[in-house]
Amino acid sequence: MFDRASKYSYAAQKKGRYRILKVAVFFAGMYVLYNAFSAFFFSIWALENNAMRPGLAAGDRLVVRSFAFRSVSAGAAGPADGDSPFERGSIVLVDTETGGRNALWKIADGIVRFLTVQRVSLDGKEEHRYIKRLIGLPGDEISMTNFVFRVKPAGSSYSLTEFEFSGRLYQPDIPRVPALWDESLPFSGDMNRIVLGADECFVVSDDRSNTNDSRTWGPVPSGAIVGKAVFRFWPLTRIGRL
Repeated sequence: MFDRASKYSYAAQKKGRYRILKVAVFFAGMYVLYNAFSAFFFSIWALENNAMRPGLAAGDRLVVRSFAFRSVSAGAAGPADGDSPFERGSIVLVDTETGGRNALWKIADGIVRFLTVQRVSLDGKEEHRYIKRLIGLPGDEISMTNFVFRVKPAGSSYSLTEFEFSGRLYQPDIPRVPALWDESLPFSGDMNRIVLGADECFVVSDDRSNTNDSRTWGPVPSGAIVGKAVFRFWPLTRIGRL
């Protein structure tokens, strides 16, 4: 009888509310730490397609170094230093919706991603985040012949192939195109010279038959590059730096 009455006492109710508050504060703190860590340090990304083959494949799990404060100007004058997220040849995470969502939506989406370990997003199946290779920085002159890009940095008197500017070796997947294919189409393997603006970058797929990149979108603003893939931890047979 005494135990039953104590459950409805003021002290017991206060203790119960305190426990609920502790749990709520704990999860709120974990959420803040999770988002702060993802924004300023590292996040995990799972590839869902083969746009970056042969180097990366669907199912690969990547560690992406995130950046809240970025400086493109540090790397725009030439091959950037090895620590810059904007180094030509880097594998980067591009968010084409950056700046297109209000703060409340971003907070709600962050909560959903946190509670589902990034398996669910308010975007549903709408894809706007992509893993791509960065080959052009602001002011660069970009052209493509037979699916290989040439880059002429701002202020330079000559151009080099994309590979000569890359700090990491990679081999794009070059598709075979019929001899009479229209050269004006992206799949032809050729692209006329373009010059990137003061806040524009050029990103491409390593699988050059996949033109879901700057060849079809056009250049992306530097703010859309939200991270740099630095390490693959799955599958274990292909673990290593990127």
